[in-house]
Amino acid sequence: MPATSSTHLQAATWLSPGRSKRLTPDLLSGQKALVTGASSGIGKAIAIALAEAGADVAVNFPASEAEAHEVVAQISRAGRKAILVQADVSQEEQVLEMFDRVISAFGTIDILINNAGIQRDASIDEMTLAQWNSVISTNLTGQFLCAREAIREFKRRGVVSDISISAGKIICVSSVHEVIPWAGHVNYAASKGGVMLLMKSIAQEVAPLKIRVNSICPGAIRTPLNRSAWDVPEAYDSLMALVPYNRIGEPDEIGWLAAFLASDLADYITGTSIYIDGGMMLYPGFESGG
Repeated sequence: MPATSSTHLQAATWLSPGRSKRLTPDLLSGQKALVTGASSGIGKAIAIALAEAGADVAVNFPASEAEAHEVVAQISRAGRKAILVQADVSQEEQVLEMFDRVISAFGTIDILINNAGIQRDASIDEMTLAQWNSVISTNLTGQFLCAREAIREFKRRGVVSDISISAGKIICVSSVHEVIPWAGHVNYAASKGGVMLLMKSIAQEVAPLKIRVNSICPGAIRTPLNRSAWDVPEAYDSLMALVPYNRIGEPDEIGWLAAFLASDLADYITGTSIYIDGGMMLYPGFESGG
């Protein structure tokens, strides 16, 4: 086993069971949520957080059914209903079928978490059209397709005041790279820049209908997608040069923020990107005067 620096160990253990933050189960009581890409990482954490806050949750997954079953089991242990829905969000017909299944099972959808995303990294001169298209299709087109279907249901149902003072909530999972350029990842950064204006434009359009749309923009979060950036001390310490708060974020922290944004406590928040990044957006390279 490689040696572990004190900062690496501290960041890995700060969110111990004894420090777990519990969400109140009445925060989202009676609400129905769909989380895309919910079988692991940030999507998994959001699905579980919504359940702990009182929502029933549809767990979307593209391929790994075993992982998705574990998420459903955790939601069930929280006392909430969960269903599995396999779909590739980049494919319109699969998205339509997914929404039909969720609405059939739950009766409606109150909360959409647009989380599904992928990376296909390459330098710009080596990137293939297939790599470009796959990332844009999943990360951007997928969010458009799911948001469109959710809004159709929100408009059909309208506000049900016993459930929420909003007709519906959409939370787009974006990234600090909707603003920060990322060499070697132009498809990913372009997709997240697109998510930013997709979110804001939709929010502007549907706000009069009492539909709220926001983005969560994570920085460095401990997930399987970016394991190479944090699983050994050398990589972790290099990553910390970009994070003034000097620790990595945990998926649960994204989940708690999503539960808050989906609740009526956040009713006056719409069209906003919220960065949850330990200060990465503070341009730490300029801390010594520039």
